[in-house]
Amino acid sequence: MIAEQISIFLENKAGRISEVTGILSDAGVNIRALALADTSDFGVLRLIVNDNAKAEDALKNGGFTVRKTRVIAVEVNDRPGGLHGILDLLFKAGINVEYMYAFVQQSGDNAVMIFRFDNLDEAIKILTENGVSIINGSKLYTM
Repeated sequence: MIAEQISIFLENKAGRISEVTGILSDAGVNIRALALADTSDFGVLRLIVNDNAKAEDALKNGGFTVRKTRVIAVEVNDRPGGLHGILDLLFKAGINVEYMYAFVQQSGDNAVMIFRFDNLDEAIKILTENGVSIINGSKLYTM
């Protein structure tokens, strides 16, 4: 049920994201989802890719600091209130969403969201007990 995301730490200057995408392109790695958070000095680029090992090797060889993080991909009803229902379940269970971002494609009639929680195992338990579909990492990387 758990997926891995790659986090790349970047200086906040022109061209750094282009360097990352160029390295991944040259390595034949496909980006499936991404999120960028920044401050005035640095940024963190979070990626779901089709080949974590290849991406990590290529980026490290390109001089980037790379870290893997455990996340989960959740199917969210693609209708008003779909995301709220999931977030409300988690809130009532006392689980904090550290961050989330959207995946690039839907799964059937559902949107796909990537979540990082303060308590990943408890979040998985709460979601599965409430019938929320979690996408396995191996399936996610090939969507």
